[in-house]
Amino acid sequence: MTYKQNAKKYIEDYGLGIGDKIKVNKEDISYTGILLDRPEDADDGYLVLKLSSGYNIGVAIENTTAELLEKGEKPKIGFGESEIPIDESKQNISIVSTGGTVSSVIDYRTGAVHPAFTASDLVKANPELLDYANYNVKALYNILSENMKPEYWVKAAEEIANDISESADGVVIAHGTDTMHYTSAALSFMLKTPVPIIITGAQRSSDRPSSDANINLIDSVIAAKSDIAEVCVCMHGSLNDQFTYLHKGTKVRKMHTSRRDTFRSINAQPIAKIENKEVNINPDYSYTKRGENELELKTDIEDKVGFIKSFPGISEEFIEYHIDKGYKGLVIEGTGLGHVPNNLIDSFKRAQEENIPVIMTSQCLYGRVNMNVYSTGREILDAGVISGLDMTPETTYVKLCWALGQSSDYSEVKEIMHKNIAGEFSKKSSIKDFLN
Repeated sequence: MTYKQNAKKYIEDYGLGIGDKIKVNKEDISYTGILLDRPEDADDGYLVLKLSSGYNIGVAIENTTAELLEKGEKPKIGFGESEIPIDESKQNISIVSTGGTVSSVIDYRTGAVHPAFTASDLVKANPELLDYANYNVKALYNILSENMKPEYWVKAAEEIANDISESADGVVIAHGTDTMHYTSAALSFMLKTPVPIIITGAQRSSDRPSSDANINLIDSVIAAKSDIAEVCVCMHGSLNDQFTYLHKGTKVRKMHTSRRDTFRSINAQPIAKIENKEVNINPDYSYTKRGENELELKTDIEDKVGFIKSFPGISEEFIEYHIDKGYKGLVIEGTGLGHVPNNLIDSFKRAQEENIPVIMTSQCLYGRVNMNVYSTGREILDAGVISGLDMTPETTYVKLCWALGQSSDYSEVKEIMHKNIAGEFSKKSSIKDFLN
């Protein structure tokens, strides 16, 4: 228990414990709820109660009395590993957890969320999932997504491929939202899949009443049972729980720090809208159908790739540093149509001479890189910089890591970057694709 001093004495005096149902009375007001633990650095004059509504509140203990209504147990993190029931008439879905908010709960030492559920716990915490499929569950990692690394993409791809080869009808990956679009791009390049691979997460942890985890998980399972045999991201499509969108793994990006509808398809439309437990596929979208591809795995990757954002006054030292430190490739997030200050051009020439591909993307996100329009852009092209077309900067970074895993030859890498491997760039832009 992390209560201390006054609050600790108060709890002891009234014979209360964490998990007990209690009533706190002050004059003509009373609060009834489950006594929760609280952050170590919380104010000493308060208790934390979980109300019947599901919300947690802080109650000042000064000039109050308390009474025990019902003894309880301190809430436990995790559900154990009892067997998940099997229904032979249902499809078999693999759930792979890597951590993130979708599998996180409150840590009462700090008051912050941290990854704590296993993949099995996700099913048990969302029992409605059992209405839709059978599940093979595993916890691959238990990390927040800012700690994701390229080597983890490889391990995830290998595990997913193994599940598919063992007859999984679809795969759902529980993942933190902050770097979900990097992982979705990586899996898109590493895997050709005969079944759906759906990545999902949550903006709010599973133990919060406002969590989006339940809807996202259920709709992801529904998507994993569908005919769309691609790597996709399934997340809320609105601020409420009305529907979710299915986004192509190479065309999606997190666009807001906290909104539940944070994910958007960039320079593309969502593949599908999932509403009332039905997958409504975008009629303008041509997708890879279930069983159309044989399973194929290509996980060779180069993680020594730099990612540099251009800004007013940027020095050529940013480029020279990466060349001197032995980086194998660079992605530049330029301005507008794909521009940087002209003082970087000589460094780009040096990179080309040393067989280091440099790929130009745009900070604008929407639209296409075109370095043929202005004189600076033409000089950048002449220095050997490769256009990132209309790929997002993050997808470009992941693709360059993957391309350098396939070849170290500059010309071959350029060819790979301009080959549409997983729908990462569009042949032409559409007005429909802006801020959809």
